[in-house]
Amino acid sequence: MSWVSSIVSILEISLLLYVATLDVATRTIRNDVCLLLALLGIARQLASPMQFAESLIAATLLFLLLLALYQRGGIGGGDVKLLVALAIGLPPTGLIELLTVTTLAGGVLALVHLVMRVLPYPKLAPVGSSLARRVYAIERWRHVRHAPLPYGVAIACGGIWTISSRGF
Repeated sequence: MSWVSSIVSILEISLLLYVATLDVATRTIRNDVCLLLALLGIARQLASPMQFAESLIAATLLFLLLLALYQRGGIGGGDVKLLVALAIGLPPTGLIELLTVTTLAGGVLALVHLVMRVLPYPKLAPVGSSLARRVYAIERWRHVRHAPLPYGVAIACGGIWTISSRGF
């Protein structure tokens, strides 16, 4: 693997960690981050125009499928953007791996959120509380208000797994 591909992988993983953190904190996925991930995916595939064409076709089909899910309220717009941005940089087999790991991570995320529903409602975390306690208090508060899952976390897990499995 070339040094360019290694740098691209490190940048993509860094951006995905940022996306996961931001999605937990704000339930948003920024457009500029998705654009950067798409551009990094294109840079990764410059050496193989045929693989890039296959990736674009697969990403287009994924976009159409996810757009239909989005219109029915089954997935958030940021999640659509993030998955398609990642798909642009992956071969079709990588896309299948991304979707599989994302689905598994999403299942774990959903189970964690179901368990959190039965846990006691915490008081506000006092100043100086650990990060885990503050996140728990905020997430539990969001559950009471029926906030959506931060599915960007599951997508980031799938993306990090897929990028890491391709090597640095």
